[in-house]
Amino acid sequence: MLHEAQLRATKPRVAVLNLLERHPHADADTIARAAREVLGKVSTQAIYDVLGALTEAGIVRRIEPAGSPARYELRVGDNHHHLVCRSCRAIVDVDCAVGDRPCLHASDDHGYDIDEAEVIYWGTCPACKADHPTEATAPAD
Repeated sequence: MLHEAQLRATKPRVAVLNLLERHPHADADTIARAAREVLGKVSTQAIYDVLGALTEAGIVRRIEPAGSPARYELRVGDNHHHLVCRSCRAIVDVDCAVGDRPCLHASDDHGYDIDEAEVIYWGTCPACKADHPTEATAPAD
């Protein structure tokens, strides 16, 4: 992956990729803490730099759900979406709803060449519904 993107396989890059494989949708601080367990001393800025390089190379995708720090994942290039729990902020992948990339056909593209759409579904995950059954069924404001 790194070689194909013409990036050197440094220890921090390899560690970040391995961590994202095990923890998709992690934020940079979570990745930095986990990387320190693997690498020892590594700065948070170094992890941000690695994430930036991997995102720029198209190896990692950055998502930014409202009210949340940026999250990172290895699933790129397939125009999938995300489901976010309003309560615990858990994030899961959701394949595109219908057909082959249907949300890339905007009602008016204003001359843009659209190549990606971000759709985020919000709701309550099963664990949070089980913990607070009356809140999960209450109407949203």
